[in-house]
Amino acid sequence: MNTASTSVLDIAPILAWIIAAMTIVNFIVLMKNLLSAGEKKLEERVAKVEGKAIEHDRRIQSVEGDMKHLPNQETMHSIELTMLKIVGRLDKQDATLEGRFSAMDERLKPIQAIGERLNDVLVDQMKRAS
Repeated sequence: MNTASTSVLDIAPILAWIIAAMTIVNFIVLMKNLLSAGEKKLEERVAKVEGKAIEHDRRIQSVEGDMKHLPNQETMHSIELTMLKIVGRLDKQDATLEGRFSAMDERLKPIQAIGERLNDVLVDQMKRAS
């Protein structure tokens, strides 16, 4: 019986070392998991920010593409000068046409008076006939 008790006693220190080693391994795994939880959150946030950065990059490229087709400052200045010339010409045409219309209006006044007199004569004839 002596041999059996010595073998049990020989295993006890080994079991104590195994239990201590497993406790240390479990502690290391627990610490790794605790520390990597923040890392996972950071990875998620970085992935979200990267997605938004890609979206913003696409939008910027779209705006830059549209900007290439828009007129620059020199072209806008040229357009403004051309519009001023056109407005000046239209003002001259308005003045010319206004003068012509007023002259024509003066010429048409006698014709209008004749038409009104004829209308009055016809109304009188209708009254006499009825």
